[in-house]
Parts: sequence; C-alpha cells; structure tokens
Amino acid sequence: MTPKKIALYVSIALSAGNSSMVMADTSSANSSSANSVTQALVNGKTSVDLNLRYETVDQDNALKEAKALTLRTRLTYATGSVAGFSSLVEFEDSRTVLGLDDYNNTLGKNTAYSVIADPETTELDQFLLQYQQKSLTVKAGRQVITLDNHRFVGHVGWRQDRQTFDGLTLAYQPIEALSLHYGYISKRNRIFAQAKDIDSKDHLLNAAYKSSIGKISAYSYLLAVDNDTDNALDTYGLRFNGATSLSEHKISYQLEYAQQDVDSATTSYSADYILVELSSSFSGFGVKVGYELLGSDNGNYGFSTPLATLHKFNGWGDQFLKTPKEGLADLYASVGGKIAGGKWAVIYHKFDADEASETVDDLGAEIDAVYSKSFTKNYSAGIKLASYSAGDATAGKVDTNKVWFWLNAKF
Repeated sequence: MTPKKIALYVSIALSAGNSSMVMADTSSANSSSANSVTQALVNGKTSVDLNLRYETVDQDNALKEAKALTLRTRLTYATGSVAGFSSLVEFEDSRTVLGLDDYNNTLGKNTAYSVIADPETTELDQFLLQYQQKSLTVKAGRQVITLDNHRFVGHVGWRQDRQTFDGLTLAYQPIEALSLHYGYISKRNRIFAQAKDIDSKDHLLNAAYKSSIGKISAYSYLLAVDNDTDNALDTYGLRFNGATSLSEHKISYQLEYAQQDVDSATTSYSADYILVELSSSFSGFGVKVGYELLGSDNGNYGFSTPLATLHKFNGWGDQFLKTPKEGLADLYASVGGKIAGGKWAVIYHKFDADEASETVDDLGAEIDAVYSKSFTKNYSAGIKLASYSAGDATAGKVDTNKVWFWLNAKF
C-alpha cells in the first residue's frame, strides 16, 4: 500500500466522519466540511522512533553464536479530530546494519546460528480509524492492543517488529471507576514479519473496576486460528492489583487466577494459571518477589498465552516462549535502583515443572540484569543481559547467554 493511497483513505475516512454531522446541503456547508478535513490533516502530528540494537546469543549446543546489529525505524502520523473521528498511520522498518547479520531470523536464513527474532521487514504497523466521544472509544483497523500487564494480550515491544492486530476494539467507561473493553481480532501481526502473521477469530473481553484497595479485572479471551479447524483456546480469569502502606513503606501486590480450556477435533485439555507478587522499596532500593504458575494438564499440555508480550515474563533469555507440556512454575525475585542518573535491576528466576515426571522436573534457573539511562527527552541507551542455566537434560534446554546494547531516539 503506497503512502498516496493511505493518505487518500485517511481523507475519505475523516470526510465520512464529518458527514455524520447534521448540516444543510449547501455549498457553504460542503466548503466547511472540506475545511474541517483539511484542518484535521494539517494539524496532525508526526513522530519518529529509531532503535539501534546489538544482540548476541551464545548457546551450549551445535549452533553458532548469533550476532545482529539492527535498526528499527517507526514513522507515525496521527490526524486531528473531526466530529470525534480521527485516523492514524504508522510504518515500521527493520534493517541489519554494517553487515552484522550472523543470526537465524526465524525465516530460514542462517539456520546454523542461534535465533534472534528480528527479521528484516518493512510493513504497515498501524492503520486505523478512531471514533472518540465522551466515555466511548472505537478503533477499527490495524492497531496496538494491550490489556492489563500484557500477560495475555500485548505488543511485544521489545522486539524490533512489534506485534499489532487487525480488528475492532471498543472501550467504554460508563463511570470513572469502571472500564469495559471488547475486541475482535481477524489477524495477528506477529513479530516475525508478514510471512508468519496468523488469520484468527479472537474475542477479547475485559472489565476492570478501581476500588479503594486496588483494581479488579475480570476477563474472557476466546481465541481461535482461522484455518477451518476446531482449535478453540478459551481463557477466563480474575486479576487484582493494588497497593497499601505498611510501616511507612508502600507495598504493591498482584493476585491473579485463570483457567484455560483447549478444544479441537482430536484433543481437549484444561490448565490453570496463578500469579502472586509483592513489591516494595527500602532505602532507595526496589525489591520484588513473585510466583507464577502456568499449569499443566497431567503432563500433556502447558497453559498458553499466544497473544502476550512473552519476553516480559519467565526470563529475558526467552526459554519459555512456549510453555512445556509439563507446565512451568517460576519463582522469581528482583532488586533495583538508580545510579549515575540511570536505572538498574537484577532478577533471579528458578524454574520447575508443574507436573513433574520421572525425567523432567528441574527446568533450570536464570539471572537477568539491565541498566538504562535517558539523555534529555529524546535519547536513551541501555545494556541488558540474560544467563540461563539448564536443568534436567531431558527437558530439552541448554545453557544460554544473551547480551543487548541499544540506543533509542524519539522525535
């Protein structure tokens, strides 16, 4: 789709929104309508986001050490509003730089190397029409969708080609404390370029209420790949997060439970999800401890979150992007703070199987660390490390070390 065509579609969409206003069919009214659309286009906002990143992956197996230097460029244009209607267009491009492309990009290139999931791609990241009026917001088209903490629906913003969705979303806030969300997704535009996007028939329902002690969310995520087969993946859950004061210290907490049912023509599984997390700060240090369980159905199926920002959970080494059929229990703790004008954190994970077998029980451990710093409002940089130590050999994992350096600029 060319920029000229996109600009034409945006203009038509805005004109359609403006025509919804009741006005006399006169030349002056038509002129006013054209002026409103023109004004909305002229008053639009343009932004640029550049992310240069060097990544290495070294695994204790036959694969060669992967190295990649990639530049992600994101160009965004958002129009002004006409009678509550507006539009947004966004392009995203990811390129290797200086010939540093010794990595498996998940699309069949350099398969002798470890995986770095940043294939070269140029694509339409977002293209949507929005209607916003008082407590209602409707978005139609390709868009970013995130819900709660990204555990079930997220944008995978860490990767250079982030995840977006084609579909329709409605957000309604009848009172200040209550938020209702419904989304229908017809395509999952994943992080592996267009070749691995997935047609779907997904329904996302989320209701959240803010009380004096925290936010309570109830959700139903009814997912299905659109491939003419029975493959329902239905998840129902409750989430509670908030904060309280204890001896002059703020204690934040998260509690969550979900049940997942999988039904197809040949299989039927059920698994549970549990999250318990506490965090606070002492003497300038932030501390956190938590337990996350992605349950198993008798060692045959592991709880799945295919729309999640997976890199955010279960270690930055990305060893558990797919939950093992034995399930995954992640006991983790972290400490962080500020130094030299930047932020740092160190996280430890201990992984075990939910339904242990005679050969699979210990799923390993991981240590992650990060330091990032902003330079004025436009620039930031950082370094991040992940070191995973494998557990039982029969679990199919190997020792893995990853390192990232990045520089980001936003205008």
